[in-house]
Amino acid sequence: MEEPEMQLKVKKVTDKFTESLYVLANEPSVALFRLQEHVRRSLPELAQHKSDMQSWEEQSQGAIYTVEYACSAIKNMTDSSVYFKSIDSLLKHSIAMKEQLNAAQGRSTITPQPKNPPGTS
Repeated sequence: MEEPEMQLKVKKVTDKFTESLYVLANEPSVALFRLQEHVRRSLPELAQHKSDMQSWEEQSQGAIYTVEYACSAIKNMTDSSVYFKSIDSLLKHSIAMKEQLNAAQGRSTITPQPKNPPGTS
């Protein structure tokens, strides 16, 4: 008869022990301790990652600025083709005018030589 009674007492003790372990394992202070340990271990690595990311962001911002500046310069060069065409046509026009002036000055300063005066051959 002691056997069933003993089993009942053992079951009660093990149930209470299990419940105590469960409460202890899930107690908020234990959870906070575990969180604190996790943060303590992972914080230096996270801080290093943050520092690296900030450095990479600064480098990428500098590269982006350089690319945007180069694109702007190329766009300005493309837009200036109209002015270069205008300059080209003005230069061609001024060369033609200079040739006309040279031709006009050449005719007025050079006196034509008579080929043969009349009566002499």
